[in-house]
Amino acid sequence: MGLKGLTHRIITAWALAGGVVILLVVAIQTISVITGAFGNPLPGDFELTELGVAVGVFCFLPYCQLTDANVTADIFTSGLKRRSRAVLILLSALVALVFAAIMAWRTWIGTLDQFEYDYQTAILQIPIGYAFIPIVISLLLLVLASLVTLAESYRDIAHPQQERM
Repeated sequence: MGLKGLTHRIITAWALAGGVVILLVVAIQTISVITGAFGNPLPGDFELTELGVAVGVFCFLPYCQLTDANVTADIFTSGLKRRSRAVLILLSALVALVFAAIMAWRTWIGTLDQFEYDYQTAILQIPIGYAFIPIVISLLLLVLASLVTLAESYRDIAHPQQERM
């Protein structure tokens, strides 16, 4: 399996966990609509939606990086040779790596601030810092995914005739 396989499994499981969070948001909204029809909606449903969607979306970022599922302009690159595409992928992985590292660092500082100042949601009084923790984990996994794609694209540049495993 190796480090690359372990990385893929962890990031895939993390993305699936993000999908579960999104499904829970849908369930909460569904319950709120049904109970709201009888005059008793769930209090704070929009707060749970905001937190849940933020966490879920960040959980998908490492998977998108790892599986090359980010939005790309293939119309401009489809005619390029494999090595040329690998150079572009290497550059994009480098940008993703720098972006993810800076975001993880700054989001961690923001997480500490959320707890220090005791920021909470208005209705349910949920400490907002708890939502930041899986977001920081997602950004750290994005750093890892960027390193993997950086290494893969470097290998494609150095040895363009070899296929990926």
